Amino acid sequence: MGLALAGAGLATVGTAPAAAGSYDCPSGYFCGWTGESANGSMWKTNKSVADLGGWDNKIRSYVNRTTSVACVYEDKNYTPWGGYWAQEPNSPGEYNGDPVATTSSVKFVRTERECSQPAYPSWSSETSPKALGFGDLNGDRRADVVTRDEAGRLWFSPGDTTGRLIGTGGWNAMSALTRHGDFSRDGREDLIAREASTGKLWLYPGTGTGSLGSRKLIGKSGWNAMNRVTAFGDLTGDGRSDLIAVEKATARLWLYPGTSTGTLGARKLIGKSGWNAMNALIGMGDVTGDGRPDLYAREASTGKLWLYPGTSTGTLGSRTLVGTGGWNAMAHFLPVGDFSGDGVPDLATVTNEKYVLDGYPGNLGWLVTYRGRGNGFLTSGVPTHGEWWGLNGFV
Repeated sequence: MGLALAGAGLATVGTAPAAAGSYDCPSGYFCGWTGESANGSMWKTNKSVADLGGWDNKIRSYVNRTTSVACVYEDKNYTPWGGYWAQEPNSPGEYNGDPVATTSSVKFVRTERECSQPAYPSWSSETSPKALGFGDLNGDRRADVVTRDEAGRLWFSPGDTTGRLIGTGGWNAMSALTRHGDFSRDGREDLIAREASTGKLWLYPGTGTGSLGSRKLIGKSGWNAMNRVTAFGDLTGDGRSDLIAVEKATARLWLYPGTSTGTLGARKLIGKSGWNAMNALIGMGDVTGDGRPDLYAREASTGKLWLYPGTSTGTLGSRTLVGTGGWNAMAHFLPVGDFSGDGVPDLATVTNEKYVLDGYPGNLGWLVTYRGRGNGFLTSGVPTHGEWWGLNGFV
């Protein structure tokens, strides 16, 4: 689910048909020519160059034959504010056919987003007065975010606007990522992922420092038959985190209870039908203040947000409308606990192109935050940051 590029001074470039000169560029290099259509003298590099020196403002056409995204800047030192192009790798013979006369620096990155900013988003959270048992991978009582970028890497953001790499690659092989509390019974929050090619379910135990340990298989197969695989918290009341998922074929909602060994027990039906009508399930923690975890669900046809309260019998109670519409403008939901510092679970979202800001739609990649009120409802959303584009999921 890639997000399109957005931002001031940014342009993407297409490619032109093969030109004889473009074949002179060797595999693994970025090449530029003094003439259009890959003609004239050729310059090449396979490393980032902050100052083109004698080639400054002389490139009229170029080709990217590396495996990286080439950021082509109009200013030296990879400065994005003067304008830049993000060039994906070209096939042999292709070249950028648009005249380019202002190239001053070139940088190679894994994702287009990194041409102008870090691979991870800027995330800030306040210290909660109490540990909520989820949303906190490093145990500092500040809500964290884990981000998957378009290159399949995982980034950990501890709530101080910084981020660090915790997964070097391969995470795009997972068709579901979810976390909510401690499944492995060691007092640390864990992450669960579904492998798309096999339908297997994997547990990645948290280390307590924001990193993940060696994975453990907790679902041998069959999980591709399920939608909305969602870590939920302790619905059964036995002190162990549980998982819920919707069965695609029947639209039933199933509860998979956590066990003392860090696996999942025999499933229990908690929703008889109709759950395919929901295109997002959000394990919020206790938003009603009764000590039991609760569920938000988005209704696809209306964009409404519903609250399903957890009950003392390990089921869900009658639903309450908490969002009258407009929630289909959200591409991602981040139920990471209390990030406002008042002890009540909050909700963060990342917008898609349907989001309307200042009367205009098309505002994808905005972080919108909603504070929990403690009664199951949320305050009005606040758009806080517009640079959450070009990423591939959050937990």
